Amino acid sequence: MNNQLLLTPRGHFFVRDTNEPDKPVVILLHGWPETSYTWEALLPQLSTFRVIRPDLRGMGESERTMELSAYTKENLAQDVLAIADALNVGNFFLAGHDWGGVIAQEVALAAPKRVEVLCLMNINIINNAIGNNAAREAIKEKGMTFYWYQSFMQQPQLPEAMITGNEEIWLRHFLRLVHRQPFPEDVLQEYVRTFKISGTAATSSNYYRTMYAHDLPRWQQLMESRTIIPVDCLYIHGSRDIVIIADYLKGAEQCFQSFELVSLDAGHFIQAEMPSEVGMRMAEFFHKQSFPL
Repeated sequence: MNNQLLLTPRGHFFVRDTNEPDKPVVILLHGWPETSYTWEALLPQLSTFRVIRPDLRGMGESERTMELSAYTKENLAQDVLAIADALNVGNFFLAGHDWGGVIAQEVALAAPKRVEVLCLMNINIINNAIGNNAAREAIKEKGMTFYWYQSFMQQPQLPEAMITGNEEIWLRHFLRLVHRQPFPEDVLQEYVRTFKISGTAATSSNYYRTMYAHDLPRWQQLMESRTIIPVDCLYIHGSRDIVIIADYLKGAEQCFQSFELVSLDAGHFIQAEMPSEVGMRMAEFFHKQSFPL
């Protein structure tokens, strides 16, 4: 294992790396409010790969950039490519959960020849007009109750005032699993530790503050132009997710070079709830691409 604070032309990023140069590379991108520690339980299933897990900008132990524009998902995708370059990685398998899944899609659009295949977990598909419109209508019918936190984090200075000093209460509210299973305590405490780093209430909120001003208009353009993400995609969906509902996946097969869906009886934090199953499915998909029959 080689965990390091990596200096790139785009800044400092904390990276967990199994550091096995003879193996094919997998890059795993965490979501909100996670860190790269979210992937630790999947490492046994991914043992035939070199597994690189960065902390995304403003999260974990990576740098706390205050400039809002740094958190557009296009810019965060360039961070990932800079990390790969700094580690002398050319092509790689790529997976992402939550916001990490959005960033992974942007990486695949920015550098499709470098992304061997893509694995997404519980996030919207940014070029999927059918699914995004269907989900919007379904959410309107059910009400927006479950989406309150997104509006909260977009407010100027409010998250900074209310989260700071209350990090564990804040995180325990979100980090819950279905089937009444407790969230893994070691994972939760790692998130709490890094959330207490000065500035995190602001920088983690910036993932949402760029959403309406930049990200959604960009994705609307992708949908209107019927842009296809030119890689093969496996989507592992926790079917009990109350935010990323199944409607988001309607029409997904039209959005990628090829598309495969696996639905598991889990909630949003699927890799914490079913790490062995998720890791196995991911590894099988990557191996199928590496060693086709």
